[in-house]
Amino acid sequence: MAALVSARAADGRPMVSGKRVNSFTDDEEEAAGLSNVVPFRLESRLRELGGRFEKAPNWASFAVRDGALVTGQNPASSAQVARLVLQALEHPE
Repeated sequence: MAALVSARAADGRPMVSGKRVNSFTDDEEEAAGLSNVVPFRLESRLRELGGRFEKAPNWASFAVRDGALVTGQNPASSAQVARLVLQALEHPE
């Protein structure tokens, strides 16, 4: 997900702008003791870039798909992300 922070669409807007996204949440980073280790809080940055951030309770499996973009909240979300990727490949929007 952090790679999407610098990704831009053809028109120069952030790739996540207006898209449903999620990632490791600010609360999860705090709970894991990572807030002072990472260069920025991913949830906050995605919101700043115009992403429509959605989340589940800490450590829950959660993933969202917006067109071809699939994002997952945390490692517990791996299986759900995989299912959504397969769905995106089988049924592109």
